[in-house]
Amino acid sequence: MKIQKVALLGAGAVGSYVIWGLSRCPGVQFGVIAEGSRAERLRQGCAVNGEILRPVVWTPQEAQGADLLIVALKYGALPGALDTIRTAVTESTTVMSLMNGVDSEEHIAAAVGAEHLLYSLIKIASCHDGNCYRFDPEATIGIIYGELQEPCQSERVQAVAELFAAAGLHARVTEHIREEMWSKFRLNVCNNLPQAILGAGVGCYQDSVHMKAISDGLRAELETIAAAKGIDLRLVEASSRHGSAVPPTARYSTLQDLDAGRHTEIDMFSGALIRMGKELGIPTPYNEYTYHMIKALEEKNDGLFDYDKANRKSTWAT
Repeated sequence: MKIQKVALLGAGAVGSYVIWGLSRCPGVQFGVIAEGSRAERLRQGCAVNGEILRPVVWTPQEAQGADLLIVALKYGALPGALDTIRTAVTESTTVMSLMNGVDSEEHIAAAVGAEHLLYSLIKIASCHDGNCYRFDPEATIGIIYGELQEPCQSERVQAVAELFAAAGLHARVTEHIREEMWSKFRLNVCNNLPQAILGAGVGCYQDSVHMKAISDGLRAELETIAAAKGIDLRLVEASSRHGSAVPPTARYSTLQDLDAGRHTEIDMFSGALIRMGKELGIPTPYNEYTYHMIKALEEKNDGLFDYDKANRKSTWAT
């Protein structure tokens, strides 16, 4: 098996890493799926690490027959993209989702069939600097992927390994992909979310016992749910300790979204844990508070609390 045609859906921070590698990979037909105004913007070029890259832009129909479809969307965009994924996926297409969280594969599998899914995640410290996405290619851990069941070194796993090596994309295969995904999920929930509420760099977790207490509370809830679902995070403790080095001023994706006035992926983080907690009968008070606080910050960005700009009735103080 050899991967010769690759389609990408989603050209943001994660997608830019894929574009950076695959758009100049010899012997590979590579395109980004987009339509309308988004397609026109992509044809103008993508700024990555100070370089303008111009990947081929495909409609979903033009992407049909791809050996590999990489999904790198924001969580909120996935429901509206399922028809595109259905159109692009044919019998021999492997689908890898590099989206955050632990349930995007379930949504995609419901649309196209679980047999197409090769479970994966990405670890990359990427930021949006003006109109340019920036990351350190050498320091990037990259894509971690694997089969849910034996054989771990399947034909498609080996084909993907050859593709990523040729493209210069960092990647590794794991026998514990579910645990690896939950390990990254834990990092996002515990480090991404409290920082977003505070609005400070990641150094806050070392410098404040209060921020550490919030992070620890979120972590305990997640680990309780993971254990109830039969996910043994101890299997990946060694690899999970190694992340991309970032300065104390770094702002993770949720805070970057709030800074830019965008809605976040909180539904994929605390929202998913609240849902799982209810299904399992496990309380999630830290995640419930965090979920509602970040939703309120989104409402603030939307202008809901701009009381000086609207004729609002007074309320009585208590």
